[in-house]
Amino acid sequence: QVQLVESGGGLVQAGGSLRLSCAASGGTFRTYVTGWFRQVPGKEREFVGYINRSGGITYYADSVKGRFTISRDNAKNTVYLQVNSLKPEDTAVYYCAAGDRISVYHKEYAYWGQGTQVTVSS
Repeated sequence: QVQLVESGGGLVQAGGSLRLSCAASGGTFRTYVTGWFRQVPGKEREFVGYINRSGGITYYADSVKGRFTISRDNAKNTVYLQVNSLKPEDTAVYYCAAGDRISVYHKEYAYWGQGTQVTVSS
């Protein structure tokens, strides 16, 4: 069973950037696909993007396409979410998740981190 820990969130001004990390332990991380999701209070968890096992395939929600980039370093058991050109509407708790197949649906992912808060001020 894999454990995931996100880090790198914080408070940033609109237009700024952050790099979120998702560190895995306790399992063979390279055998899992990884997704990023975000959630604000009172709303459903929203798909951000995913990356396949090798890192060769990524896919993003339209709302973040061109601004966010997912990458992974299997040697370090870590997946990254580079977030650029941040907007106030990007404010949310960001979660990484691991699963057996790529999907935009959060229920397809079996393992989740605790989340990291990203707050974008206008």
